[in-house]
Amino acid sequence: MTPDLQLALKLAEQAGQLTLNYFSRKSLQVFTKRDSTPVTEADRKAEELIRAAIASHYPEDGVLGEEFAERPSSNNRRWIIDPIDGTKAFIHGVPLYGVMIALEIQGTVQLGVVHFPALGELYCAERGGGAFLNGSPISVSSISDIKDATVLYTEKEYLLDSLSQHPVDQLRHEAALVRGWGDCYGHMLVASGRAEVSVDKIMSPWDCAALIPIVLEAGGCCFDYRGKTTISGEGLVSANKAIGTALLDAIDNG
Repeated sequence: MTPDLQLALKLAEQAGQLTLNYFSRKSLQVFTKRDSTPVTEADRKAEELIRAAIASHYPEDGVLGEEFAERPSSNNRRWIIDPIDGTKAFIHGVPLYGVMIALEIQGTVQLGVVHFPALGELYCAERGGGAFLNGSPISVSSISDIKDATVLYTEKEYLLDSLSQHPVDQLRHEAALVRGWGDCYGHMLVASGRAEVSVDKIMSPWDCAALIPIVLEAGGCCFDYRGKTTISGEGLVSANKAIGTALLDAIDNG
C-alpha cells in the first residue's frame, strides 16, 4: 500500500467519523447551493478536514472538491474529493452516503477510496493492485444475462424517460431487479458483486473519480453514456465485465 493510499484511507475514516457526529441530527443545518442542490455543515467541515490534511502532507498537490474552490496543482497531482456523496440521503437519515477521495496523477486517476461511515464499509483500490472492502479482496459478479441482473439507478429520470432508446436506459425493461440504491453506494454494490449495473445520468468529477478505479480493479467496466471511461463525461455507468462489454458494444454500434 502506497503512502498516498494510506493517507486517503486515514482521511476518509476521519471525515467519516466527523459526518457521523451530524448524522440523523434533527438540528442539522441544511443550505441550498446556487445549483439548487443541498449542502450541510457536515459536508463543508468534512471537506475542510480533508483539504487541510492534504495541504499539510502535500503542499504542492492540487485539490478539487465539491464545496470549495479548486486549489491548482504545481506538480500534476490532484486530489478529487466529495465529502458526502448522497447528501440528500444523509439529510434524511439514510445510511447509504459515502466519503470519497481520489488521487489523479498526470490526468489519470490512480486510486480511489469510498467510505460508508454509517455502514462500517471502507472500499479502496490502486491501479494494478486490486480492489478491497474492509481489507478483503472484492470482484464483480459473473452474471452475463441481463434477465438475471440487478440494475441500480440514482435519478428518477432513469425510469421516467420512456422515449430513450439508449442501451443503458433499455436495461430497466429487461433486468430481473431494478432498484434505486443510488449514488456511490450503487457503484460499490457492483464492485463487490452484489449488483450488475449502476447508472447515474448526471455526474461531476468529484462524484465519480473515486469510483472508477475501484470498479475497474474489481474487474468491472466504468464508462459514460458515450462509452468513454472519464471523470468528465455524460453520466457514469458501472457494470460487471460481461454486461459492461455488451453495453459498450451496443453503444459503439448505436
